[in-house]
Amino acid sequence: MSNAQGANGQEGEEELLDYEEEEVQEQQDAGGAKAGQGQEKKGYVGIHATGFKELMLKPELLQAITDCGFEHPSEVQHECIPHAILGMDVLCQAKSGMGKTAVFVLSVLQQLDPKPGEVSAIVLCHTRELAYQICHEFERFSTRLRSVKVANFFGGLPVQQQREGLKKEVPAIVVGTPGRIKQLAKEGVLNLKTVKHFILDECDKVLEKLDMRADVQEIFKMTPHDKQVMMFSATLAQDIRGVCKKFMSNPQEIYVDDESKLTLHGLVQHYIMLHEDEKNRKLNDLLDALDFNQVVIFVKSVSRANVLNGLLNECNFPSVCIHRGMDQETRLKTYKAFKEGSKRILVATDLVGRGIDIERVNIVINYDMPETDDNKGNGADTYLHRVGRAGRFGTKGLAITFVASEKDSEVLNQVQERFDVDIKPLPDKIDSSTYMNTA
Repeated sequence: MSNAQGANGQEGEEELLDYEEEEVQEQQDAGGAKAGQGQEKKGYVGIHATGFKELMLKPELLQAITDCGFEHPSEVQHECIPHAILGMDVLCQAKSGMGKTAVFVLSVLQQLDPKPGEVSAIVLCHTRELAYQICHEFERFSTRLRSVKVANFFGGLPVQQQREGLKKEVPAIVVGTPGRIKQLAKEGVLNLKTVKHFILDECDKVLEKLDMRADVQEIFKMTPHDKQVMMFSATLAQDIRGVCKKFMSNPQEIYVDDESKLTLHGLVQHYIMLHEDEKNRKLNDLLDALDFNQVVIFVKSVSRANVLNGLLNECNFPSVCIHRGMDQETRLKTYKAFKEGSKRILVATDLVGRGIDIERVNIVINYDMPETDDNKGNGADTYLHRVGRAGRFGTKGLAITFVASEKDSEVLNQVQERFDVDIKPLPDKIDSSTYMNTA
């Protein structure tokens, strides 16, 4: 089951911190852009040959699942949902593309007993796009459930518009980023005293920055003591696990995969050694030679995204780009166009490196290698999340990484050692059947 799937600033609005991606040094901003191990997906269904019916979900949810074309739960869904629908606290780590979002979406909807004027569930995440996507998943799985109102709130949209919307109708499920949710709650416009389910998606990213963690803690304190807490991510370092568990009471810790094996079934991974000034030519050659449905090209800064996107358009590749420097209306419009398939090439910063699920993406290119922060392995984490945009549950995919410096080589070595994967040089010719699903 695929992972589940957010607005223009206005003068006079309170300035909100933008938590949506790591701040990046721009001194090399336009420098380069200016001028796995293949493993066939064996079918997770074979691990747990159960259907969703055996999870004892509401008939309305089972019908919605069928309507969406899903037949069997993924391993993480099979492991987590029985605990989650009983109201237990859950801390879950599982590889990208395995349907973690559907765990909390289905579990909340299963338990939900919406009452007029009351917020029953709150979901916090670190980007506007992810909030938008999660909201969409709640909507599509609740199509057969009456009286379930879902709304998302994040910075970039006029806050007055959101205040007025809350006065007209209170959603049962609130999805958003911590800054805006905290603002609305402290103003008293968003009452959290009835919350029964508190969820963090990409919890390591939400809690790693102290200012964002402080916002989450404030929001948490505005909710009742007696509530269910669920947290999910593909990567959970030991120190972050400890932080997560401080929010919980006797949590069910579910690690579907050992961290050393957080590789992605069906994903072919390769690297290319080259100089910085050779990247553009090599990228053009790859886009000409490879078969793809959609491709995401990751760069390390806003300015590099803009420049590279411009160069691709000049070369008649119809690409678009997404980064934190865009106004929210343009950003969301671009995201929707790519998700709906009207655009096939996306140049992006790590803003879309986590959680975003676009089913047609089957190639990821790391134009810039993720960077490591203080030798904590963040570059390896970021690599895993990036390449997880391809090779989602039930699909094949291809990840190609440009290695242009000694630092790039160090990060690639970290990836191979930490996640027990053998990434080989890209061959001169690659069989498209190894990374393209057959019709």
